[in-house]
Amino acid sequence: MKKDIEDYLNEGIYGIKETKASERKEYLGTLRERAILAMTEGEVVQQKGLKQLEYAMKNYPGSSLRLSGEVNIRFFKPYKSLAATHHVPYTSVTNQGADVDIALVLHVDHAIDKQDIFLEKEEAVETTEKTEHSFSSLIKNIFKR
Repeated sequence: MKKDIEDYLNEGIYGIKETKASERKEYLGTLRERAILAMTEGEVVQQKGLKQLEYAMKNYPGSSLRLSGEVNIRFFKPYKSLAATHHVPYTSVTNQGADVDIALVLHVDHAIDKQDIFLEKEEAVETTEKTEHSFSSLIKNIFKR
C-alpha cells in the first residue's frame, strides 16, 4: 500500500500510527500478548516476585525487562541485578500522561499469549490454607466426642 501526501502529513502532525496504543501504554510500550510477567508498583516496592522473575528469565532467555520511569529507581535495584545476572537487557520507560499501575514487564519480541502474567496473590493462598486447617480441626473435634 502506497503512502500518499495525506498519510505523511498525518504522521507529521499526530505521530506514526501505532497498533493498540492504549495497551502499549499499559504494558510499558509492549503488547499484552508479548508479556511473560508483569508486576504492579506495590509489588515492586515490596520486592515481591523476585523468584518468579528469576524463573521466567531462565525459561525465556531472549526476554527483555521494562521498568517504569514513574517509580523511584532505588526500588528496582534487586530487579536490575537479577537481570544483569541472567544477561537480560532492561530499559526504563516513562509514559507521559499514562496513569497505569504496572511498574515492571518482562517480555519477548513476539507473541506468546501467556495466560497468567501477574503474580499470584499470596493472600488467597494463605486464606485457603487457613480455611482447610480450620475445617480439618472442626472434623477432628466432631469425631473426638
